[in-house]
Amino acid sequence: MTEETTLSTEILFEGRAVRLRLDTIKTIDGRTSTREIIEHDAVITVVPVDEEDNVLLVKQYRRAADKDLLEIPAGGIDPGEDAEAAVIREMQEETGYRPQKVERLCGFYSSPGFLTEYLNLYLATDLIASRLYAEDTEAIELLKVPVRDIPALIASGKIEDVKTIAGLLYYLQYCQKG
Repeated sequence: MTEETTLSTEILFEGRAVRLRLDTIKTIDGRTSTREIIEHDAVITVVPVDEEDNVLLVKQYRRAADKDLLEIPAGGIDPGEDAEAAVIREMQEETGYRPQKVERLCGFYSSPGFLTEYLNLYLATDLIASRLYAEDTEAIELLKVPVRDIPALIASGKIEDVKTIAGLLYYLQYCQKG
């Protein structure tokens, strides 16, 4: 295994959601270099599937991309909250549904070259209509997409968000195993 040794760390920015640090490191071959790292807490991502075999996707504007993106629900895990509780909360906030069954599928890093964020992927089923809790739900459009249409949406570029692509492809593979 190749490891780098941290010589020093400088915090360049600390915000509400992220922290930016500059690590000075020693490489495996003895050179000194720097790494810019964005720290972000672990999050949950959810593939919600209803009784009619539809995946619930949310369409919302993303400032960094400067456009609306089609995504699976996702969000942070509050301090002291377990991941399954975060799944239920985020589902209610973003979709207006409460899952009765939550199953962890896998986890992955979104962009480990510079970001610490780890995404925990869950499957949410047995969905019950529930009131929306979030204040900004008017900016979220809920779409029910048949599972059979997911590969075409990804292939056509209509789904561009990496967590959504990874989560949905994993779910499709999971279905084939089952």
